[in-house]
Amino acid sequence: MKLAELQRQFLEYLEIERGRSVKTVENYQRYLTKFLDYVKTDDPSKLTEDMVREFRLYLNRQPGTKVGGRMEPMKRKTQNYYLIALRAFLKYLRRRGVESLSPERIELAKVPERSLDLITPQELVRLLEAPDTTTPVGARDRAILDLLFSTGLRISELCSLNIDDLDLTRDEFSVRGKGDKIRVVFLSERAKQSIKAYLAKRKDLDEALFIQYGKNAKNASELRLSVRAVQRMMKQMAAKAGITRKVTPHVIRHSFATDLLQNGADLRSVQALLGHANIGTTQVYTHVTDKHLRDVHKRFHGKGGN
Repeated sequence: MKLAELQRQFLEYLEIERGRSVKTVENYQRYLTKFLDYVKTDDPSKLTEDMVREFRLYLNRQPGTKVGGRMEPMKRKTQNYYLIALRAFLKYLRRRGVESLSPERIELAKVPERSLDLITPQELVRLLEAPDTTTPVGARDRAILDLLFSTGLRISELCSLNIDDLDLTRDEFSVRGKGDKIRVVFLSERAKQSIKAYLAKRKDLDEALFIQYGKNAKNASELRLSVRAVQRMMKQMAAKAGITRKVTPHVIRHSFATDLLQNGADLRSVQALLGHANIGTTQVYTHVTDKHLRDVHKRFHGKGGN
């Protein structure tokens, strides 16, 4: 069977059997197509380590983002996306009994440790207090911010919520996250009260939990608030709160995780609350929450007598 047909079947397998989102499948298609176009063979048995090595050199020389007027090469993290897709495809071929390159021969490029965009606890308080809750828009924005900090939701998860998804007589609800995995998240009392106050100001019958207002709502085919609209709102609230650094919904997710760890939560529990498939993803937060190391430094550093 030719590689093009195997690729098509692999993408169908990802969507139907593995339950990957349409966006994820589209990304895998783009990464694999670029590789197959580069190697110019349709025979899976002809794939070699040399082909992969040359493809990696090709990616490393592709333009990435412009920094200070100068075009930087493609980031290694981005290059790894192509290699991850290729490795998953080769694993699929092996399960199918198709002779090809071993997936274990694909090694990812080493990338710098991920840095976290964090705001201070004081900045977080100012951000949460920034919306004017006397207006429907302000009540909505306060509910969004409080819900994000209470649950650590991803922005896509937040925007897809419907009113019926939440039972405000309870402290928890289920959310469908990446890979269609369902997890339980928990509502703080503050978040519940903010959502109740927001819903009390709603006059519409739309099913979406968070909706647009003003001219955008009048021109929209549906009222549901978009990811982009939430990002714009947070930028405005950050400016109002006097926060100069970039603030995104993911920054609040970081604050949610670090707050839990700093107050004694274990890493496995935080992993489950965030919906991380791999605990290695969660471990990035330990670099900024290890109180023990901070205390050791304070107690013992610079005690030499000067």
